[in-house]
Amino acid sequence: MKTLDTYLAPHANALQIRQKRMDVLGANIANAATPNYKARDIDFSAAYSEAMSGQSSLAATSNGHISSASGSAPETVFRNPLSASIDGNTVEIHVEQLQFAENATRYEASLQFLNDRIRGLRSALRGE
Repeated sequence: MKTLDTYLAPHANALQIRQKRMDVLGANIANAATPNYKARDIDFSAAYSEAMSGQSSLAATSNGHISSASGSAPETVFRNPLSASIDGNTVEIHVEQLQFAENATRYEASLQFLNDRIRGLRSALRGE
């Protein structure tokens, strides 16, 4: 029998990673006119695989270290621009807007899947 955590974990992890990715993409859009700003992104598939495997890139090397309840933050990587900018900014607004819209759509889908799972649990508990 699956525990509640393993039943909800795939979609809950996806929501957390997608939210962090939205924050990074939003920061890129906000800094589109900032000289020398380097566009960043999160590799969703790598972060999701890490979250689902339970492995973290951070290791506690002392008993005094505080463990993170939600795991480590996904690693951000710098995005390579399609065309170079004179001021050193690597944000390409059309790419960022596309990535943000795609991520928002996938976030909503993950939220809907999670809601469906919770609705199924409620039905099972009520005996429906």
